[in-house]
Amino acid sequence: MSEAREQILARIRSALGDVPSDEQPGDVAAPREYRRGVAMEPSTLVPRFEERLRDYGAGCDRTLSSDLADAVIGVCAELGLRSLVIPPDVPAGWRPDGVALREDHGLSTAELDEVDGVLSGCAVAIAETGTLVLDGRGASGRRAITLVPDHHICVVTVDQVVAIVPEGIARVAPSVLEHRSPITFVSGPSATSDIELNRVEGVHGPRHLHVLIVSDEAEPTDD
Repeated sequence: MSEAREQILARIRSALGDVPSDEQPGDVAAPREYRRGVAMEPSTLVPRFEERLRDYGAGCDRTLSSDLADAVIGVCAELGLRSLVIPPDVPAGWRPDGVALREDHGLSTAELDEVDGVLSGCAVAIAETGTLVLDGRGASGRRAITLVPDHHICVVTVDQVVAIVPEGIARVAPSVLEHRSPITFVSGPSATSDIELNRVEGVHGPRHLHVLIVSDEAEPTDD
């Protein structure tokens, strides 16, 4: 055991020295004085979300639910994608024609590396931080399929967009507490910088992220 680790564990033991042995985490209420939610109209939430996505270098388009498959085809054509892996629960209306689709039933890392991209949904999206939250269930898909392929196309419905992080956490809490699902936060394409601040994309996940924001009705236009 390293000396640093031993020091950290010793501090934890010291801090817990006065805690009764039979005390459970829920026995002591923790103060929750931070903001739990923000009242924002959808007309404000979605533009904020789009702004943050573009700040991170992600692509972003709005589309009607009836036009979603065509929108996916357009993104694939723009990025040169010929094959996509999809979670088994991706709806039929999302699935584009003319693109080879592979449902994920436990595909290996090598098999995932052979496809051009992934098409998935999400559990919730956070406007203030431009973050997609995937819970490993349903249309979010298994975590590996959104980390290995080089391109990620993510579908977000307008009712999934919340204002701030605590609201997003509340949305995925059942997945964690009831299903023990792993939660993945995606804020833009994967990127890192070296000591000289040279930005490198695609090191820890997809190099390109494109978000399709879906609504059932067309956006109102000014006359």
